[in-house]
Amino acid sequence: MDNLRNNENKFRRYKAHVSIAGTTQLHLRNPYIIAWWSAAFPGFGHLILSKYLRGLVLFVWEVIVNYNAKINVAMVYSFCGEIGSAKQVIEPRWMLMYIPVYLFGIWDSYRTCVDMNKVSLLAEREDAPINSYTIGALEINYLDKRVPIMSVLWSTFMPGLGQLHIHRLLTAFFSLIWTIVFLYFSKTLVAVHYLFDGDITKSTSVLDKQWLMYMPSMWGFAVYDSYINTVENNKLYEWEQRNFLIKKFQSPEFKIKKGKVVS
Repeated sequence: MDNLRNNENKFRRYKAHVSIAGTTQLHLRNPYIIAWWSAAFPGFGHLILSKYLRGLVLFVWEVIVNYNAKINVAMVYSFCGEIGSAKQVIEPRWMLMYIPVYLFGIWDSYRTCVDMNKVSLLAEREDAPINSYTIGALEINYLDKRVPIMSVLWSTFMPGLGQLHIHRLLTAFFSLIWTIVFLYFSKTLVAVHYLFDGDITKSTSVLDKQWLMYMPSMWGFAVYDSYINTVENNKLYEWEQRNFLIKKFQSPEFKIKKGKVVS
């Protein structure tokens, strides 16, 4: 038992973890970009940081409170210059509830990103080994290199597919389910059908503005998240492969001194 405990405490921080559900890793991020995604849609900043539970809570809160406050409808009226209509459609009881949590999501994602950047630098210096392969009854996951543009392409077709491409199952499932919800209630596909028929007026009128306004953020998040994580997964693969080759195949007597190889 003591030996097991000593092995577990051998390293304080690990750079990444490969599991059945996906690959979770620490890497440097720009806190301002994370805060911007939280401003675009509460929860997205935390999801990019792999803080799934906190991100999901804020995301569901945004959908429920935003819908009841009619914030998206008011935004549409504001974009069209109809300020009076925007004021009338807002529900004050829900709107006043919306503001503090919205600001908290931005602040907390920024703070968390700064802290995780510090932990990432410490983990990088500790250089602890990681598992690069896992297999179970339901799935197999392993480190390998993927093409980032393919993640972007599949995420453009349908949010969640880019995450499936790089085996981020939690984010993929989340993105697919909520994209279906937004598409259904916004009646986007119905509008596309009328647009193909040449009936532009009916195509526009059938859209539900409240649900439609969720979709640009959803698509943008899926594209950005899949691209960034593909790039970082590729870096993690190269780091793990390099460390493995150095430890297993490079002779301890191999040294580079004054531009010459000494063995």
